[in-house]
This record gives sequence, C-alpha cells and structure tokens, in this order.
Amino acid sequence: MNAPETARVRAAASARGLKIELRERPAARSLPEAAALLGLTPPDILKSLVVKRSDDTFLFALIPGDRAISWPKLRAVVGVNRLRLPDPAVAFEATGYERGTIVPIGSSHAWPVYADGRIAGRRVAMGAGAHGYSLFVDADDLIAAYDATVADISQPLPE
Repeated sequence: MNAPETARVRAAASARGLKIELRERPAARSLPEAAALLGLTPPDILKSLVVKRSDDTFLFALIPGDRAISWPKLRAVVGVNRLRLPDPAVAFEATGYERGTIVPIGSSHAWPVYADGRIAGRRVAMGAGAHGYSLFVDADDLIAAYDATVADISQPLPE
C-alpha cells in the first residue's frame, strides 16, 4: 500500500493512538456486494460524509451504510438551520480526500465528527483516503479518538 493518502491515514491514526487496519479491495457495484467482499454486513460499512455549514465550515457525519443522513436530525444536533453536501471539489478542498474515500482520519482539516449511535459497539469499514482501499476500525475507538458527538442522525434508505 503505497498511496500517499493511506500513509497520511496511518500517520494520523497512529498520532491519536487509534488502531486501524487498511486493506486493498476490489471495486463493488453495490453495498451488499461491498459488504460481502469485506466479510461484513451493510450496516458495518460506514458512510463518512463531509457536510458544509452555511458559515463555510464543515463537519463529518458517520452513518451506517444501510441508512441515509436525516437532515432534520443532523441540523437539530448541530444547532443550525442549513447543512448540505458540498460539490466534489469543495469536499476535496475541505478534507484533502476525493469523494468516496473521505474519512476524518488524516483529513487536511480537523472538522468536528458526528456519529450515528447505531455504529457504536461495532467493528466497521470505511473509506481509507484512497480508492481501492478500506479502513477497518473499532467504532467506539474512532468515536473516542475524535471526541465525536454521538446521536441519532440517520434514517432508513428510501425504498
């Protein structure tokens, strides 16, 4: 694993005393396929999203793969009236990672982290800063390392 982004993720995790495992992985066409490739269930694959506030600051939202952000719930927890997903170029500028690889670990900015309570107590996989890699971590350790706010911020995916 020689992607510079994965080296940045490893260094940032080490600096926080966070034990992670990085694995190369093939591309998947769906969440169930990705989960099967990784030996996990869909809720164990985290969506790590960067979210833009109206004041041009950002936050990370961590939600189970089988759920979606609940914008009303997240706005209430953050205490703001407006939040949105930025376009890919803005997301890259805010994190140093391309969309689909975004992770708070090693982000170019230390934005606050909000984690859906459903991830607690799980070993999860998430983006690893570079395409073709997954990061495995104990969700409770990730929450503690980033002093994440844990709350109900997700909803079922639309059918």
